[in-house]
Order: sequence, then C-alpha cells, then structure tokens
Amino acid sequence: MKKLLMMIMAALSVLAVEGAVKVDRIEPTNWYVGLNDPSVQLMVYGEGIRDAEVTTDYAGIAIDSLVRLDSPNYLLIYMNTRGAQPGVMELTFKQGRSKKKVKYQLLAREMSGGKRMGFSIADVLYMLMPDRFADGNPANNQIPGMEAYKNDRTQPSLRHGGDIEGIRQHLDYFTQLGVTALWFTPVLENNSPDSHNHSTYHGYATTNYYKVDPRFGTNEEYRRLCDEAHSRGLKVVMDMIFNHCGAHHPWLKDMPSHDWFNQPDYKNNYLQTSYKLTPVMDPYASEVDLKETVEGWFVPSMPDLNHHNVHVMNYLIQNSIWWIETVGIDGIRMDTYPYAYADAMARWMKRLDNEYPNFNTVGETWVENPAYTAAWQKGNKMGKPESYLKTVMDFSFYEKIDSARHEETDGWWRGYNRVYNSLCLDYLYPNPSSVMAFIENHDTDRYLHNGQDVASLKQALALLLTIKRIPQLYYGTEVLMNGTKEVTDGNVRKDFPGGFPGDKQNAFTAAGRTPAQNDMFNWLSALLHWRQGNDVITKGKMTQFIPYNGIYVVARTLKDRHAVTIINGTSSEREMKLARYSEVFGNATMARDVPTGKSVDLSTGTITLPPRGTLVLDF
Repeated sequence: MKKLLMMIMAALSVLAVEGAVKVDRIEPTNWYVGLNDPSVQLMVYGEGIRDAEVTTDYAGIAIDSLVRLDSPNYLLIYMNTRGAQPGVMELTFKQGRSKKKVKYQLLAREMSGGKRMGFSIADVLYMLMPDRFADGNPANNQIPGMEAYKNDRTQPSLRHGGDIEGIRQHLDYFTQLGVTALWFTPVLENNSPDSHNHSTYHGYATTNYYKVDPRFGTNEEYRRLCDEAHSRGLKVVMDMIFNHCGAHHPWLKDMPSHDWFNQPDYKNNYLQTSYKLTPVMDPYASEVDLKETVEGWFVPSMPDLNHHNVHVMNYLIQNSIWWIETVGIDGIRMDTYPYAYADAMARWMKRLDNEYPNFNTVGETWVENPAYTAAWQKGNKMGKPESYLKTVMDFSFYEKIDSARHEETDGWWRGYNRVYNSLCLDYLYPNPSSVMAFIENHDTDRYLHNGQDVASLKQALALLLTIKRIPQLYYGTEVLMNGTKEVTDGNVRKDFPGGFPGDKQNAFTAAGRTPAQNDMFNWLSALLHWRQGNDVITKGKMTQFIPYNGIYVVARTLKDRHAVTIINGTSSEREMKLARYSEVFGNATMARDVPTGKSVDLSTGTITLPPRGTLVLDF
C-alpha cells in the first residue's frame, strides 16, 4: 500500500509538472528579420516559466542563451536571427515531462533602415495631447476591465476622451495649417486608477510597452493614422519614456529581478529625484546629488528603471525598434532624457543610429543653459562622452523668449537682447540646425498665459520659424488657446474647441473661429506654408544683429535670396534705418511681408514699426 501511495503521489507530481508550463505573453509580440543587429531578447511572462527549457528547429534561428531572473514568473530568451527568413517560428517550452508549443511570428521589414527619414529643420512639429485634442470614437471612452477611472471634462486632471481616431479625422486641419510633423504625448497603455481627481491621461506612466491604450484606440488604428498622415506629407513623432514606467506595470507587482528598478526597496527607502539635472554634467558633482538625479523616482507613481541592468536596456531598445518597424514612426521624442544613465542612453542612440542612420530622436534636456544642452548633442565639443543624440531641446530659447515678452528691449540685457545673447552661444552646438526650439509645451505655461497678447505671440512665432532651429508648436496656439499651471497642469492642456461632442465652438473651421482666431490662424498658416521647402530657412546662412533702438533683426541668406525677421521689442513706435543693415538689404527696393502678403517699400531707407510690430520680409 505504501508503495502504491508513493507511485500515486509521484504520478500526481508529474501531472502537476506537466500542467505547469504557462506562457501568458511574449514581448516583443513579434520580431523582424533583416536587421543589422540580428540579436533579439524575448521576455516570456508566465507562472513558473523561469525554469523552462526552450528549443526551436526554425531554420536560421539560434537560441544563444536563457536568462533565469529572480522571479520565477519571467524567462528571457536571447536568439540570433541572422539566417532566418520571415515566417511563423515554433518555440517549445519544456518543464519536466510537460511541453508547450508557442507560435511566434518573424516578419519581413517594409524597407531598409536607411530609407526611414526622420524629422529635420525642414519640418515644423505640432505637439498635441491625444486625450485633449479630439474624441473621434466615443465608444472607447469606457473600457471594461481597466483600473477604475472616469471621463469628466469638467475636471482638468481626469480623462476627457480624446483618441487616435479624433486625430486621424483632423489630418486635413494640420495640412491646412501648414505643419509637417505631429508629435503626440505617449499613446501606450496607462492602466492606472484615478486618484483624488487625478489620472494618467497624459500617458507618462506606461503599463504595457507594446500596446496602445485602448481608450486611445488600438495598435492597428495607430498604424492607420501613421499611414494616412504619411499620405498627406505629415511625419509622426512618438513620445517614449525610458526613465520610468507606471506603478501598475506588472514589473512592479512582481519584480523580474532585484535590480530591475532603482531603489527597489521603495516601500521602506523611497528616494525622490531632486529634478536637478546639473549633477549629470557637473565635474564637481557629489555622489548624493548625482544619485538623487538619476536613481530617484520621478514621482511615487512612476518607478525608476535601472538602465545599468543590461536586460532592462535591451528590452527598451528593442521596444523602440519595434514601434519604428511596426507603425512606421518618423522620429522619437524621449522624455526626461538626462534622468536616465547617460552611458545606457548612448548605447540606445548608437544602436538606432546604426540601424536607422537618417532617423532622428530629440531628447528632453530641461536646463536653461546652452552649454548644458550642447553637451548632450551628438559630436559635442565639451569633452563629454559621446551621446549619439542628434537633437536636443532648446530650453534657453524658451526661457529667453518668455522673459522678453514682459520687457522693453533696451541697449544691453533686457527684452530681445536675451534671445540674441542666447543664440550667440550656438558655437557650442555641433549642429545648431538640429536643435529643437519652442515657445511653450505641455509642461509650461502657455505663451499667452491667461491673456491675449497677440502682438507678442506673433513676434515669438516669427522668430521661432525663421531662426536656425527645428521649430515645435503646441496645439491650439493658432487659435489663441491660453492658460497657466498655477492650479494644475490640466489648465495648459485644455480641450481643443470643436474636438468633442457637444462643443459649442468648432475652431477646426474658419466659420467656427472668431475673427481674432482667424487672424492668428491665417497669419501663422501663411508663415508655415512659406517655410515648407524653403531652402533659405533650412539651408541659408543666419545673421543676427544686436538689438538697436529696441529693434531685433535676424536674417537668413542663400545666394541672392533673403528672409529677414524684424522685431520691435518695445511698446512704442520705432524707426529702423536700413543703412545699418546694408549687408543684408543691399540695393533691394521692395520686399513682401510673408504673413500678411503686403508689400514693403525699402527704397526710402527707413521702415517704421508699430509698438511690438513684426515683419518677416522675403526678397
């Protein structure tokens, strides 16, 4: 009897083992053959999957290694795909006597990496928040099974219901305006519950790196949007976040390894980032300051990933490649760039550069000092380690232009002298033409704040679109949207009027806009369309003149073609004597003001500018 009992127990044990192979999901969800780097890491999720053996007989595929992490519920498979052809591969997972076969798809690339062209100075990026732009499919506003949330447009920090379909339905609006690229804040799943009338509508708390948030739509809808944008000559820039994920990501509930996150013992020893980015470049930085910057959590709901764990970084690198190949994005904007380890981010950038030499990534480098920003750009002259990051964000221009609008331009430091003095430092940049400038975004007060100073706004936009920079606009500026962050970020992220069912105004159409909104829209649209394909702006020499008599002049010149932006930085009428600017104007007698289409007589040798007047002359 005892022997029989032991045999029964052994049989039950075998049955238990044979029923233990569980593969819940594999990431990436599929992969591509023909990449320059043939290696791929598959992250397998499943209860007890860590101890499985894995084999495949798919031609051209070699399993290089299996990495068994601390948690029993993950397994990493490293494969070499160099000799593989597209098709469906079968992976066999074996634990004891139990086997499970899982099909995994290998796809052909639609084009070689060198054919993927990123955004450049020839483009103007239009940044928008999907949740706040347009609700094209109200049916996806409530998704069963997601963490508790609600849509409430009266609450600035809850979800409002905008989605990918809403953006797609308004693609013609972007071409009418004249922008050439769209940058959306993150569209990936943020399955976090609402808390105290706050939500993750913004998209910066990822819970699934391979899935569009179902409240925004599906992966297929994202691909359709990209395809239709491309058919209209519009590029798409994807917002990504490597620094952190969301607190409701499965990784935090069940950490794959003890070093998957920075400060993994966060419940007992939470470390908050200082938000001070200078220690990353400071030659005298203390260890504690540097640690707080790169290892502290952005906020408690956004766990800080450890990029010195090679498996974490491999996962993130592959994820960016997967989205490029899968939906055809034309660029990446990387959030909180200096908060992550610089060497790991450089490895990512080098891999992308090797795979997609003409692609572009812009890193958010929020320090208002050109020397700091320039040190992050590829080919930096500061003696800093190579970053391979092609484009950086010009927070100095943002800060200086914001200050100038409040001030009278004097003979030394105030007003547009601030912008002049910032651009003087362009010698620090390896490539000033690959620096992204802006006057506002989703993290700042809107340029208009709570007012309607249109004259000042036109000055800022005229400079933004004619200096040697990649310009970025923020949604709704063209229809005079305003707001500040005094109470909540949501007040600078208001709904675009006309994008939601029941809106009383539709600013997507000329008939729905007010006269003031149409004036701003038409003024900006004329400037944007003139800029498209304009070699004077994209390739021309830039000359700036020290502000004189309150007037700031920036010229672009290519052969015998000129574009000259003239700003009266004072609240009084000013005269501009052209003789001082003869190196640009030469013998020209007539010019056209681009935004208004009006002719400007240069033969008198003087131009009179009204208070806060702006001209963009083409001759």
